[in-house]
Amino acid sequence: MLVLKNLKTEYQTNPIGLDVANPAFSWILESDREGTLQKSYRVLVSDSDEVIWDSGLAQTDQSAYVEYKGPQLEPSHVYQVQVQVTDNHDETAEITGQFETGLLNPSEVEWKWISHSEDLGTVPPVYVREFSLENPIKSARIYATALGAYELELNGKKVGDYFLAPGWTSYHHRLQYQTYDITEELASKNTLKMTVANGWYKGLLGFAGQSNHYGDQVAALAAIRLEDKNGNVRWIFSDEEWQYETGPIQLSEIYLGEHVDYAAGPKPRKSVTLFEHGKEMLVAQENEPTRVVMELSPIEKIITPKGEVVLDFGQNLTGVIKCQISQPKGTEVILSHAEVLDKDGNFYTENLRAATSQDHIIASGGIDTFMPKFTFHGFRYLRVEGLVDDIDLNDFTACVLHTDMEKTGDFVSSNKLVNRLYQNIQWGQRGNFLDVPTDCPQRDERLGWTGDAQVFASTALFNFNSALFFRKWLRDLKVEQNEQYGVPHVVPNILGNQDGAAGWSDAATIIPWELYQAYGDKRILEDQYSSMKGWVDYITSKTQNGIHLWQQGFQYGDWVALDKEESSDRVGATDVYFIASAYYAVSTKIVADSAEILGFKEDASHYQQQYQAILSDFRNEYATRTGRLVSETQTACILALYFNLVEDKDRSRVMETLVTNLNKHKNHLTTGFIGTPYLCHALSENGQHELAGQVFLKEDYPSWLYAVKKGATTIWERWNSLKEDGTFDESGMNSFNHYANGSIGSWMHQKLAGIQIVEPGYKAFRIQPQFIQGISWVNASLQSPYGLIEVSWRCENGQIQVDVTIPANTHAYLVLPEKEEVLELGSGHYHYEYATTTDLSVARYSMDSTLKEILDQPLAVEMLESYMPGMTTNDMIEFAYNLTVNELLVNMPPEGKQLFEAVLAALNQAE
Repeated sequence: MLVLKNLKTEYQTNPIGLDVANPAFSWILESDREGTLQKSYRVLVSDSDEVIWDSGLAQTDQSAYVEYKGPQLEPSHVYQVQVQVTDNHDETAEITGQFETGLLNPSEVEWKWISHSEDLGTVPPVYVREFSLENPIKSARIYATALGAYELELNGKKVGDYFLAPGWTSYHHRLQYQTYDITEELASKNTLKMTVANGWYKGLLGFAGQSNHYGDQVAALAAIRLEDKNGNVRWIFSDEEWQYETGPIQLSEIYLGEHVDYAAGPKPRKSVTLFEHGKEMLVAQENEPTRVVMELSPIEKIITPKGEVVLDFGQNLTGVIKCQISQPKGTEVILSHAEVLDKDGNFYTENLRAATSQDHIIASGGIDTFMPKFTFHGFRYLRVEGLVDDIDLNDFTACVLHTDMEKTGDFVSSNKLVNRLYQNIQWGQRGNFLDVPTDCPQRDERLGWTGDAQVFASTALFNFNSALFFRKWLRDLKVEQNEQYGVPHVVPNILGNQDGAAGWSDAATIIPWELYQAYGDKRILEDQYSSMKGWVDYITSKTQNGIHLWQQGFQYGDWVALDKEESSDRVGATDVYFIASAYYAVSTKIVADSAEILGFKEDASHYQQQYQAILSDFRNEYATRTGRLVSETQTACILALYFNLVEDKDRSRVMETLVTNLNKHKNHLTTGFIGTPYLCHALSENGQHELAGQVFLKEDYPSWLYAVKKGATTIWERWNSLKEDGTFDESGMNSFNHYANGSIGSWMHQKLAGIQIVEPGYKAFRIQPQFIQGISWVNASLQSPYGLIEVSWRCENGQIQVDVTIPANTHAYLVLPEKEEVLELGSGHYHYEYATTTDLSVARYSMDSTLKEILDQPLAVEMLESYMPGMTTNDMIEFAYNLTVNELLVNMPPEGKQLFEAVLAALNQAE
């Protein structure tokens, strides 16, 4: 039976406030029959009962991003959508939905900017409008935005569930407005309040604690549309009839926190003043809003050695605290936020720098419910000061805030540490995808760093549907970009003009390309093509003497790599212009390929020739005749291999250099932001997948699992943010929620689970799981634009089992583990089970999980020390991992065997 699901308009289900001239529709086919493909579709768009656009019967398998081609849409209007589909089995199905347009031309609406005339200091104004209803209402909407961060309240209740609206954009060029449905909240007499705080517009931002980046006064813009049951429409605009007052909020800053005084009495309202500001930059909300997506209760109350009362929420997160307090009037309660405790167990905030991250509450004397409106914190721990009575854990809740993206990816394995790592990667994305892709959520930074977003994009797009999130942010990147300076290092750019930098500014090309690959939406390339092309042309302007290499200007290099260049703390040892020229090649190829897809034949030819010239000059400059690289760091080798920068004949030597370098570091990485994303990919794709697994599963410093074993619940900025002795790396740049090194997630998805894109949007994909020692099974899934892809493999007890799910209207190429044949499969569920080819591989895969647990036991380490005297613990564990449990039992002396079997028996008993 054929069923249609997930009808979406512009990636959203039944959206309201949509300002897109030709919205695109997508749907998913589900069928209990194998090999199901869409044969045809028909889309009908109606205004009430009248069809305004009929796509006709389209004989095609296109089920994603079918664009509306009907007459011009009307503003503030609801349209119905009906999709009819026939599949290749001649079964039919249909699905219906709707979308509602926004203002479409917001600059032409008669609303006016309003503000206040007096100096309110740090207190946010509250703009007020009272109105009554004359007739029963069929539909009511509020359209609103602000110069600042705002929240609406109607008749004493918060309107909608958005936080930090209107979001952060390049405000001089683009300012979002939001649409709210208030039909059910209206009464005969109504009071609308709109509180506007500094937010990103006027508040403290950046390293120097500067304010007023976009303006020195907040203002509001609002329009209420009331349609009665007879179809009559009444508008109430922000204008001179509004008033303003102040509320309990005394200060609200993103870095500093929020201060409220519930004991302060109300003050008289005053008339607003009109504020001179344009409306031409207004656009409708483009991505999912920031919302509270989950709530966490504290898991423990801690009294630190200093006597501080601290609540542990068990997870490093981005958000705010919701609490209820009942204290004598005038009591001040201070809530401080921190990511970690120090080695002595005390509250640690030095890494926050100038971000105090404190909320202050002045009690009213009654029951006060507090939840900040216009700030957010990065924290796991909450210090509570000032309570008269003992703290009640039930009175405190951590509210997790981020852009409300749909979770699409999942990964779980036999290895518990790896599973925690994957959770940390997703939590890092949650914590930093808060309207813009920030580098960190806790210190005085929280900026949209392009480099972090670029290296993490592939992983991000698997974890969550980030299409709208990135599309909105890329539009800001595009308007912030210019010919003189290229692409900014942060978007929105509050750091001022700086020449573009490799790896960072390449977000302009790499992220649109990753989006196109993940979702198959060619419109993303169309929207960003001029930006992509402009970035490559900017790099070209920096080349000299006819040589197609980028060898001048400031570069971040392999940021915070461990192989430091002389006199450098952060750029790493890889030649910075090697990296710059490598990215020049990558971005140029992306532009050439994009031009080909978009049908720009002349551009495609030009940039393809330019790409070949860059390759030629790169090889002449950075590789000898025998294939030796000028820079032989791990990152240099990785980029040369992964980006195909060296000739085929030289790949083996470059790989040999990389393997040698890793061996010198006992198979530990030394890479920074640039090399880390591609390290394991480069190894797996060049015959060293087993080594990739060894690097991946390292548990001592530096490694991904080192942080996990140290209790991390998010990804750290530095490999040693927390050192072995419990002390911290430099406090000035030490975030415990910094997602860049979580880019290993793409290797987990693509190599361990084996899910790889063949045609954009996963219209066709490859499934090729690859085993590593230390993991005996993996289950992974992805909600793709065409439906759910699932892969489950297990290698235990001499058997390999593989289960795959392929969604309708797609096909997959399956390469089973230890097989060479490529199976082409249509949609359906498939199961394979067969014996492994060698007993040794079976033993290693199946026993490794148990062996790992044994090696975590102090008795096992004690036994190994007696068995292998003179070796370090890490060396012993490395040796033990190359043996199966049975091999260890056979080879060790009797006393060691007895001790080892005791540990094993204890483990079995515990299970």
